[in-house]
Amino acid sequence: MSSSGKDPKGLRLTSRFQRNKSVAQMTARFGAAAAAHKARRAVTPKARREELDAEFQARTAQQVADELGEMKGALMKLGQMASYLDDGLPEPVKLALGQLQQDAPPMEPALARWAIERELGYDLDSLFSSYSPEPIAAASIGQVHRATTHDGREVVVKVQYPGIDEAIAADLDNTDLVGRLMAMIFPGLDPGPLAKELKLRIGEELDYELEADNQRLFADFYRDHPFIHVPEVCDDLSSGRVLTTEFAEGARFSELETWSQDEQNQAAETMFRFVFRSLYRLRAFNGDPHPGNYLFRPGGQVTFLDFGLVRRFDEDETEFFGQLIQTVLADKKSAFRKALEGGELLRTGAPFSDDEIHDWFLHFYEIVRHDGPTTLDAEYASETLRRTFDHKTNEILKYANVPPSFALIQRINLGLYALLAHLEATANWRRIAGELWPWVDGEPSTPKGVEEAEWLRGKLDQS
Repeated sequence: MSSSGKDPKGLRLTSRFQRNKSVAQMTARFGAAAAAHKARRAVTPKARREELDAEFQARTAQQVADELGEMKGALMKLGQMASYLDDGLPEPVKLALGQLQQDAPPMEPALARWAIERELGYDLDSLFSSYSPEPIAAASIGQVHRATTHDGREVVVKVQYPGIDEAIAADLDNTDLVGRLMAMIFPGLDPGPLAKELKLRIGEELDYELEADNQRLFADFYRDHPFIHVPEVCDDLSSGRVLTTEFAEGARFSELETWSQDEQNQAAETMFRFVFRSLYRLRAFNGDPHPGNYLFRPGGQVTFLDFGLVRRFDEDETEFFGQLIQTVLADKKSAFRKALEGGELLRTGAPFSDDEIHDWFLHFYEIVRHDGPTTLDAEYASETLRRTFDHKTNEILKYANVPPSFALIQRINLGLYALLAHLEATANWRRIAGELWPWVDGEPSTPKGVEEAEWLRGKLDQS
């Protein structure tokens, strides 16, 4: 059995009081800095003000990244979300927040060992034939170690930071403060929806048993798929705060960006197929399209990681998603508006014409509007962000709503499409979507579509 049931002295995460104090101090510092910048700007010649603003924005972003990177928990997760949403950010700001997409500072090896032994009830030597004390990844809620089981399986062990549940609770109480920090980085945008979305789902990520159930759902469905891979869960080495899965190799997103455009397009097609086949055929959506949650291999082979934020839908909900797509793409403007109002996405009686409503929402379906090659780019990603959060210039947004079934699905627009825009991915997305939409069930339109169709036939034969 584990040699110690006590938390190693001095290694536990900071308390709620300490984190509240840290956030308050951080906000006060940035508020004072903003006031000083405003005063300095007032006496600066107009020709120099734009440069001064850029310097302040970059400096603030770096300080926010440094602070959130050390805190872990929901605050860091919020910073990660912001870091990959908008390709329109100034380059220094993108670089600063981009640090949050990489590995966070790990916990002490003794604490990680203690946490695993406490959760699984045995000494590490009894659990694994080999275990690396240095993590291969460290993120906002836990970190990952390589290990080998006594029966020879190569695995990764994700262990939750002790005390992170308390830290998350403290963070969620303070997302309004972080929202003000995000407002410094996203001028003109309302950061409230970012914080709201975080509160809706972040708590689920603390339950590794729920995550294991989610991962099994996807692993079972995509088993033997030609280019989509979901690691298998090791049930005997998992618990509520430890999740052990099979080891997978591959390049990170930053390395993929250095590959040829053809390789990037193939990877993008795989990501697109995974999201929409899962949504319409499995009725499940993995809602954390973070750059660190993929491993890439040549030929569009992608391993999908981290299933802590999964939303499962019923048939009525997925049929409603389909109804919106069919009416907006068919230019049935009155029917589209009625569907929006019926699904509580738009307040009834909003003072806009059917044409205005249709044209405003059409942006979110632009990727599948045309039957031909379409490239996602930074301009599209930036416009998506503005249409989602910029209440100051988008009047229609003031009458829009995000019902529960859409709270997580928005990550398609704000997460998946942002990543595909980073790759400047090009494909006939309309044809590929037609293969995945149940109401179309189209013929394969790409070589990957042919491979997937063969895999599907094999699944049907087995059933």
